[in-house]
Amino acid sequence: MHLKSLVLAAGLAALSLPALAAPYCSPPEGLTPAPVLTPHPDEVVSGVTNAFYLLALNWTPQWCAEGGVGASAREMECSQPFGFTLHGLWPNGASKPYPRYCRPVGGLDLAMVRHMYCRTPSPVLLQHEWQAHGACGFADPRAYFGRAARLFDQLKLPKIESIAPDRLTAGAVRAAFISRNPAFRPRDIFVQTTRDQALAEVRLCYDLAYRPAACPGGNGAPDGARIRLAPSRTGAF
Repeated sequence: MHLKSLVLAAGLAALSLPALAAPYCSPPEGLTPAPVLTPHPDEVVSGVTNAFYLLALNWTPQWCAEGGVGASAREMECSQPFGFTLHGLWPNGASKPYPRYCRPVGGLDLAMVRHMYCRTPSPVLLQHEWQAHGACGFADPRAYFGRAARLFDQLKLPKIESIAPDRLTAGAVRAAFISRNPAFRPRDIFVQTTRDQALAEVRLCYDLAYRPAACPGGNGAPDGARIRLAPSRTGAF
């Protein structure tokens, strides 16, 4: 292959890598898809008209610090350095109850799990997101994870660990995202905290054309709320 072709191929490969996660992520040997989940009947909510999309980002150090809640969290690969990772893309109705497990779907293949792993480093969570959310608005895993990956990869993730602890508020987190992603406004960014005010997730709201939009029902912790931040393994996020 000529040098020009090699350079082009390398460039295309780089464009396909997950935002910020790629330099720190190595899919483990023996990675396998998770089994299909069996939801409780009370979890199934179908027939809801989709009104907006929500892209949920985990602050992974907090997830790992809590030791996980449920099988999805226990499968999170906490031995590697991660900051924000992709929880999932959620088609939502205008108000609760939001759609979940809208129709029965099957398992993910290994190629899809490997493709998404550096964005969502948990086979169980990937399977859960496809069944609980993807099935409520997408024809197949390729369409669902393709859209989720594009939205995630387009983001410029801020380094919120550079914010001084005495200045870390929900508003500072929103401002950090907006400074790198100016299409968003504060009302488009839902900041979720734990009961003891630690950052758990940042959720970005989109309209049906995947444009940033106000989050129905509010945007979580108020701007002035002081929050704590579980440190990452490297402090580089």
